[in-house]
Amino acid sequence: MKISIEHLARLARLSVSSDEKELFAKQIDSILNYMDKLNELDTGNIDPTSHVIPLSNVVREDLPKNSLEREDALMNAPDRTEKFYRVPKIIE
Repeated sequence: MKISIEHLARLARLSVSSDEKELFAKQIDSILNYMDKLNELDTGNIDPTSHVIPLSNVVREDLPKNSLEREDALMNAPDRTEKFYRVPKIIE
């Protein structure tokens, strides 16, 4: 498959010199040849995966427990009412 470096440069809105065109053409050719080599592999019996190595969940188990008492939660509040945090009014 032949890819036009001029076309790619135009799509990317890049200006490339003739030396760069030659270099990029060789590099893209090399990449495409490698992709062709990979396409020759028989992957029919291989299950699709999203990761190369298996992943496992490492978070702790979610266990129910009592929450903070209201007084403890409000203890360090800069401004509060009897049962709630008091915040500045933002909507007039």
